[in-house]
Amino acid sequence: MRLGGGSAHRCGSLPGRWRCGSVHRSLPEQPSGLAAVLRRRSKSGWRTDVTAVAAGHNAGMGIEVAGGGCEVLALPGARLAYQVTGEGPAVVLVHGFGLDMRMWEPQEAHLAARHRVIRYDCRGFGSSGPFDPAVGYTHAGDLLALLDHLGIGRAVLAGLSFGGQVVLKTALAAPQRVRGLVMMDAVLDGVPWDPESLAAIRLAGEMAMSRGLLAGRAAWLAHPLFAPARKLAEVSDQLTAMVAAYPGQHWIGRDPHEEEGQRPIDVLEQLDVPALVLVGEHDVPGFLDMSAVLARRISGARYHVVADAGHMINMEQPAAVNEVLTRFLDELPSST
Repeated sequence: MRLGGGSAHRCGSLPGRWRCGSVHRSLPEQPSGLAAVLRRRSKSGWRTDVTAVAAGHNAGMGIEVAGGGCEVLALPGARLAYQVTGEGPAVVLVHGFGLDMRMWEPQEAHLAARHRVIRYDCRGFGSSGPFDPAVGYTHAGDLLALLDHLGIGRAVLAGLSFGGQVVLKTALAAPQRVRGLVMMDAVLDGVPWDPESLAAIRLAGEMAMSRGLLAGRAAWLAHPLFAPARKLAEVSDQLTAMVAAYPGQHWIGRDPHEEEGQRPIDVLEQLDVPALVLVGEHDVPGFLDMSAVLARRISGARYHVVADAGHMINMEQPAAVNEVLTRFLDELPSST
């Protein structure tokens, strides 16, 4: 699972297509993997007015992604943009699908007072930009490569949604590297999606393929899981900015992500690291069910429902999430 050959650069020293302020759009034409799943036409009939969501959203002009302090780790077939702040035991934060490291700004300063906080954009997202579709990878392997590059032996891994799936798979692949595990509204394959959410996931891919990335991004922002966040003007603006920077390769290109052995849902009982499961009170039914399964089947896992929050709990209710995170981190055994 460890990847060799990586090298680091300041964002400003890279060619334009890899700089943190640029978005490269030369994408492959043949979709497969996740993109193929997203393209399947839903039978539930869910549709939304993506034009309303897209109003004023000019993706492709003036996009601003991760800024000062960003560094880039070169890996086979891709780059990972990352930022490190603070000193102390390491905490890694992994973003949700279509988003980027900026979603963790409500936690960064709070955690960095006592921890070394690492945020990064996963392969194909945000400032990391598109990837080479001919080079296989896993997101767990990328995360471990970043830890190796930074000289971090063990870390607390925290992720939301897609990011929760990434940190779970990393903990199962390399439990000796994980001091603690935090899964917020995490994806757990094998637990059925509610029909409305599944249809909306597929619609985003269909729109990207048939009408272009602007339409795909707008459809993704209109997903029911973002409904509570859209009611908060500042959070809604932040989500729009992040989705505008999403290159969209998973929708319209080939994603060479490799199989990782057994599905996490089949081996949850084998997980032997301190774990915290959080979920928003008003998240969509699929994520509520996934979080309940994680909490029930991971031995000793703590479970916390964040009141008055939907899917984006860390942005919608940052003070409550920060309090629960701090308590969990403070009660972990000393780092070795």
